[in-house]
Amino acid sequence: MVVRTYEQELSYIKQVSDVQYEVNMGFVPNMHVPGTFYVNDKLKDLLFEELQQHVARGEHGGFLPAVKQLANVAALPGIVKRSIALPDVHSGYGFAIGNVAAFDMKNPEAVVSPGGVGFDINCGVRLIRTNLSVADVEPLKEQLAQSLFDHIPVGVGSQGIIPTTAKDLEAALEMGMDWSLREGYSWAEDKEHCEEYGRMLNADPSKVSARAKKRGLPQMGTLGAGNHYAEIQVVEEIYDEAAARKMGVDVTGQVCIMIHSGSRGLGHQVATDALVEMEAAMARDGIATNDRQLACARISSKEGQNYLQAMACAANYAWVNRSSMTFLARQAFAKQFHRTPDDLDMAVVYDVSHNIAKVEEHDVDGQHMKLLVHRKGSTRAFPPHHPLIPVDYQLTGQPVLIGGTMGTCSYVLTGTEKGFRETFGSTCHGAGRARSRNNSRHKLDYQQVLDALKAKGIAIRVASPKLVMEEAPESYKDVTAVVDTCHAAGISKKAVKLRPIAVVKG
Repeated sequence: MVVRTYEQELSYIKQVSDVQYEVNMGFVPNMHVPGTFYVNDKLKDLLFEELQQHVARGEHGGFLPAVKQLANVAALPGIVKRSIALPDVHSGYGFAIGNVAAFDMKNPEAVVSPGGVGFDINCGVRLIRTNLSVADVEPLKEQLAQSLFDHIPVGVGSQGIIPTTAKDLEAALEMGMDWSLREGYSWAEDKEHCEEYGRMLNADPSKVSARAKKRGLPQMGTLGAGNHYAEIQVVEEIYDEAAARKMGVDVTGQVCIMIHSGSRGLGHQVATDALVEMEAAMARDGIATNDRQLACARISSKEGQNYLQAMACAANYAWVNRSSMTFLARQAFAKQFHRTPDDLDMAVVYDVSHNIAKVEEHDVDGQHMKLLVHRKGSTRAFPPHHPLIPVDYQLTGQPVLIGGTMGTCSYVLTGTEKGFRETFGSTCHGAGRARSRNNSRHKLDYQQVLDALKAKGIAIRVASPKLVMEEAPESYKDVTAVVDTCHAAGISKKAVKLRPIAVVKG
């Protein structure tokens, strides 16, 4: 192990634009491609300080810094072009959160890694519009927050209220939103405005362990805890009127609902099961990685295919989960306003995934390739005219939903042609942590956090006050700086800014 000084480490990192840096090969052993990360002046210090602290610790203890994790991913077999980190990047398990990497499907050595998807498979965000204005909602926001809290089960270990049998679960894992549609929990047009149309077709429920199914069965239609939330938001600023008009969120003061959740215990178990299987496959196939957490298997291997099919089931489960909560949110609003969800125009604007691996076609160095794109803590952001985005958004590009932290603004962006070329059609997913959960609990007082939200006029309902500190705005990077970096880099384009008026958390 070569021990380098901080200055020596910096010699491998080169600034290529105001918002982009390149990590040259040799930064860590065995890199096949360079790395790149996008940060502006407001965000760069966090990444470089993390690297400096790592050098000072002398390789002992703590998470690897995100820049090192980014480079270790560049050393995985079959990776193409570059390992990419987006402005909200922070240390994670194996891959950094905010890391994008693509692997050549034709290369027999190419791998799939559960660390490149994350434990909360298809954690994602859904935006639902309404025809209500802030003037309609403001007098009722406390009652609405309570109504959402009453309708949507929240918190660690929360259990769903939509009746689900083991047979229903099997069908949901295979069918995704088609199950929700069949059971009457979803509108037909919801599916159109969902990544993958709410269903990954390679899902095989037989590849999901009995333990994962047992964990998932009681949790269907639940928000969970951590950074998951349901928020009532108001359109604060419109940057791209044509895109906003297409999405139906084109009036300042218009009320929307944002739901951020994933695949709950089921997705976590799928990832855990796969990591165990893959460690054995690595020993068998002689696959070496720079970091034990980068457990992986060849895409074409039995373990690789098992994981991709089980991951697709977990992704389908997450879409069903968000669909069930959409159904419950529509009920909550309908009861408060004594009008049907249809009358309130509670249509899904879009639903995006933040943690997923998908087979896609991209051009790499002038060559058309079929790639397995891992996006962990990043969002697909396809450009106008791409065949995989809905007809409604063909002229604007795919809507990209960027959830802010509790009490801060959120954004809707659109995909760009430049992003498709440079980042495999990917952009940021949120603010990204600046402070660990444990650190936040020790440094912040939950009453102060709640008081600060109240002072901003935000109604809040939480299942666990302890978790409020973990998710306080102080624990995260500035989401506006993250979004501005992506906009300046041209990898996505700002369309709408939303601010919260009520928050429901686990």
